[in-house]
Amino acid sequence: MKFASLALAAAALLSSAPAHAEGWLTVDGTQIVDDSGKPVILRGMGLGGWMLQEGYMLKLGEVGQQHKIRAKLVELVGEERTAEFYRAWLDNHTTKADIDQMAKWGFNSVRLPIHFDQLTLPADREPKPGQDTWLEDGFRRIDKLLEWSKANHIYLILDLHAAPGGQGNDLAISDRDPAKPSLWESAENQRKTVALWKKLAARYKDEPWIGAYDMINEPNWSFATPGKGNGCDETESKGVWDLQQHITKAIREVDTRHIVIIEGNCWGNNYKGLPPAWDANMAISFHKYWNRNDAASIADIVKMRTSYDRPIWLGESGENSNVWYRDAIALVEGEGIGWNFWPLKKIGFNQPLEIDPGPGWAKIVDWATGKGPKPDADTAYAAMMILARNSRFDRNISKPDVIDAMFRQPHDASYRPFVQRTLDKTPLTVRAVDYDLGPAGVAYQDSVDANYHVATGGERTPWNNGTTYRNDGVDIVRAADGSPHVSDFVTGEFMRYSADVARPGRWTVTARVRSAKGGRIGIDERGVTVTVAPGWQDIRLAEIELPAGPGTATLRALDCSDCEVESLTFVPK
Repeated sequence: MKFASLALAAAALLSSAPAHAEGWLTVDGTQIVDDSGKPVILRGMGLGGWMLQEGYMLKLGEVGQQHKIRAKLVELVGEERTAEFYRAWLDNHTTKADIDQMAKWGFNSVRLPIHFDQLTLPADREPKPGQDTWLEDGFRRIDKLLEWSKANHIYLILDLHAAPGGQGNDLAISDRDPAKPSLWESAENQRKTVALWKKLAARYKDEPWIGAYDMINEPNWSFATPGKGNGCDETESKGVWDLQQHITKAIREVDTRHIVIIEGNCWGNNYKGLPPAWDANMAISFHKYWNRNDAASIADIVKMRTSYDRPIWLGESGENSNVWYRDAIALVEGEGIGWNFWPLKKIGFNQPLEIDPGPGWAKIVDWATGKGPKPDADTAYAAMMILARNSRFDRNISKPDVIDAMFRQPHDASYRPFVQRTLDKTPLTVRAVDYDLGPAGVAYQDSVDANYHVATGGERTPWNNGTTYRNDGVDIVRAADGSPHVSDFVTGEFMRYSADVARPGRWTVTARVRSAKGGRIGIDERGVTVTVAPGWQDIRLAEIELPAGPGTATLRALDCSDCEVESLTFVPK
């Protein structure tokens, strides 16, 4: 079988370049424009997990809200050590290095999810009822983030992610305690929310690199049945619109220049009952998760852009596969819509940066979720501080496949090497997990490549069954020593590997594989039997002629139900 020699695409990707902008962002009809009047496509990430932790980001989804996570940590190590952990977390999680790297990747905006308790006390803890205590340390952290963003020409969008009392029945996203009055059940919580926005607007009114004020993240509240719904069936949501109008009025008393962003009920997507536009410099956000990436999925919000005569912005999306990211971004950019994905980093594999929690954090997770014994205080504290330090950029694991899916693939469907390699005079072993970057059907093929459970009505299913290393459909797991390999390599699936062939000649290709049921794999269509064996086996796939120059080889599962692949080896004759 001939080793295919294919030149990699070298076309300039002008359409995928970031939309560079200068000066104030403003609304011009249905577009967001900069000072020169040029339309701006915002491309950004949300800093989820920094000022507001959601349980799933720390593998504590069963615990949920941040205040519950904190209480668990206090139970383990005490109040003083828990406070030290949170200071270290805030100091390390987001630094100038993160924003510098975002700019290098091509992002031109960043969305900051704010927990109100970083800036003011909860209403029930105020020394004087009806007054506001301002926490300068939280404002200083925003000042630093703005400084880093400004230096990189990145717009900072302020997002009130956890409003006083909490804005919905999806408890973790706003750290809501259902034992206390919600935002919608407390006039004092609403007053404090308005006051907080006025304070922020007064502080940043002269800052052009503040891109916008995203007033309330994802309201999800059924006013007819408080405490039981997420507002998706609401036909008016009057409380949601009234509060955002009050916030806008307070902002405009001190700041007439910045864009205000509104969000509908039902996690930012139910705009029924929306009154006529109350501000000329206002944009509309929608959020998009786990549905199809077709015109129908955004048809209503695109129609609303025209009828309401205001820009729309995909303010939050993500938590899916590279295929989904590429398709979603291509879809919205094709309509001139900017986007902001979620989050920049967490413990997990499907975002630009991964936090390695260290070995001790799993024991805390097991105890907190009722699956293991309680660690002793010193051991737990050490694990907590390792996690805090590992949240820092220079300790994060970068995910080039995610960035490639966000920036290149929406505009370029070719494959690119995941690892630069050269076939020359010595044997070369290629890890199976290091197949090419590129879309499904080009760089690889897998039977499941994204999560569409909102559209299908099914369960949330993983696309990478091992949920590690890469964010494509290829199923990857780790051995006991941490090394990754491809698992669940089944009939019809393939992986492409690119290399620069330094000299022509003959090469023998072998694969290290295993299977409990047996099967057939091959380079392209030439099949070789994988026998049933208790462990890994090396099988000879082919002897091939390799022409000099760039080339590819494709490993295919021709008849497999449970094949696993560790590596390919090319040996010169």
